[in-house]
Amino acid sequence: MDSSRKPADLADVLGTWSRGEGPLYRRLADSLRDLVAQGTLAPNERLPSERVLAAALRVSRTTVVSAYDSLRSEGLLESRQGSGTRISGRVAPVRPDGWSRTGSVNAMYRNLFQSDEGLISAACLHTPALGGVEAAIRRVVAEDLPSLMAESTYHPRGLPALRRAIADHYCRLDLPTTPDQIVVTTGAHQAVNLVSQLYLREGSPVVVEDPGFAGCLDLMADRGAEFLPVPLDDQGIDGVGVRRAVAEHAPHLIYVMPSYHNPTGTMMSAARRRELGELSARHGVPILEDAAYTGLRSPDEPAPLAAYAPRGAEIISVDSLSKVSWAGLRVGWLRAPAEMALRLSRRKVLADLAGPLLDQAVAVRLLEDYAGLAHQRSEMMRGALDHMEGLLREALPDWEWRRPDGGAALWVRLPGADSRAYAQVALCHDVELVPGPTMSASPDGRHAEYFRLPVAFDASTREELVWRLSRAWREFRRHGPVAKDPVRLVV
Repeated sequence: MDSSRKPADLADVLGTWSRGEGPLYRRLADSLRDLVAQGTLAPNERLPSERVLAAALRVSRTTVVSAYDSLRSEGLLESRQGSGTRISGRVAPVRPDGWSRTGSVNAMYRNLFQSDEGLISAACLHTPALGGVEAAIRRVVAEDLPSLMAESTYHPRGLPALRRAIADHYCRLDLPTTPDQIVVTTGAHQAVNLVSQLYLREGSPVVVEDPGFAGCLDLMADRGAEFLPVPLDDQGIDGVGVRRAVAEHAPHLIYVMPSYHNPTGTMMSAARRRELGELSARHGVPILEDAAYTGLRSPDEPAPLAAYAPRGAEIISVDSLSKVSWAGLRVGWLRAPAEMALRLSRRKVLADLAGPLLDQAVAVRLLEDYAGLAHQRSEMMRGALDHMEGLLREALPDWEWRRPDGGAALWVRLPGADSRAYAQVALCHDVELVPGPTMSASPDGRHAEYFRLPVAFDASTREELVWRLSRAWREFRRHGPVAKDPVRLVV
C-alpha cells in the first residue's frame, strides 16, 4: 500500500505531543510510536520529510531527524532512496479506531481521554451544571422514585413521561408534535449517529455547512459519506449552494445547525428555514436539523426548521439538555415523522437497548422550566462572552471575529496566519486549540486562518487563557507566518 500522511494531518493527530518531560525529540518519537500502536499510522505509510514535518510542528529539523533516527533504530521506521521515510512494512497492522476523518480521536475529544495538568484546553465546550439540575434531582428522589422503581422494562424509545414532555416542548415552539415522533437518546451525539446509520452508506452524498461541527462530520464520514460543503452567509447555509448541490448530486441527507451554527454561532433566518423545508418536500431530500449547540440565545430565535416545512418534507430534529442544563446529563432526543422515529428507535436498541431511566426522570423535571433554564444559561454565556471579547480586544487587537448570534464560542480569524501553525505554538504555551481546517469537510484546507475559541470558562481561567494566547501570538509573529517562512522556528 502506497499512502502518504499530510504534514498538517499528522500534526493534528499528534495533538499535545510536545508536553511532558524529557528531550523534545523523545516526546515526538514516543507520540509517533503510540500512533502506530493505535493503528492511526499503518505499515508502509509514508511520513512527511524531516524538514516539512518540522515546519508543520514549528520545531527544529534536528528534533524530527533525531525522532526519526530513534524509531529507525527500533525497526519502526525505514527509509528508502527516492521514497522517503515510511512506517516499516514489518510492523503488524492494527485496526484503527476510525474515530475521525484523520484516522484518530478528534482533537475536540482527545483531552477527554487524558489528564494533562497545567494545560488549558480550548478544544471542547464547557457546560457546568445550573442550580436547577440539583433541584430536579432532589425532586425526582423525593417525589418520583417509587413510581420509577416500579418500572420493569427498558423503554427503548424513551421514558413515556419524557417523550410526552419533549412533545409538549416542541408544541410550545409552534411545532405540533406527538410522543410517537420522539426517540430519547444518550445525548444529541447518539441521535446524529443513529440518523447517520439509517440514511448513509459508503459513497452517500451529504450536504453540509462549511465550516461545520467536526464531531458530527466524523460520524458521517465513518459511514462513508461524501461531503458536499456549502458556505454560510449571515442567514445560514447558502440557499443557492444547497439548491445546486441537490440538483447536481441528489444528496441522501442535508445536515444543518440552524440554532445555532457551530462554530460560527450564526442563527439561520426564518426565510432560509422555510426555503430548506420546501426544498426537502420538493425533492424528497431528508434534512437533519441539529439544535443541540446552544448557550447564548437570541430573543428573536425562530421556531425549529421543521415548523417551516410543508407536508411531505422529511425533517429529523435533534436536541439535548446537555448544553442547557449540564454536560453531565447525557439526555438528548430526536423528533421525526412517526414511521422514521420507529425505525430510528430500532437502531437505538441495537446501540444500547435504552437510556437510564433515572436520568430521563430528571430530564422530565428540567423540561418543566426549560425556558427558565435556557434564559439562565444564556445570561451566563452573555457575561462570559462580554468578558472574553474585552480581554481579546485589549491583548490581541489585531484578531478578528464576528459577535455570534448564539452558542458558546467565538470563530476567530488570525489575520495573515495559519491557525494550524499557531496551534502548535499555543501548545508550547500550554493551550490546546482546534484549528479551522479541522472544522471543515472541504479537502482543500479551507478556513486556515480561523480557530474556535470557547468562552465558558470561569473568569480567572479566561484571563489566564488570553494571557497565554497573547504570549503565543507574539512568539508566532516574531518568527513570521509559516506560509511566508516555512522553516523558521519557534521551539
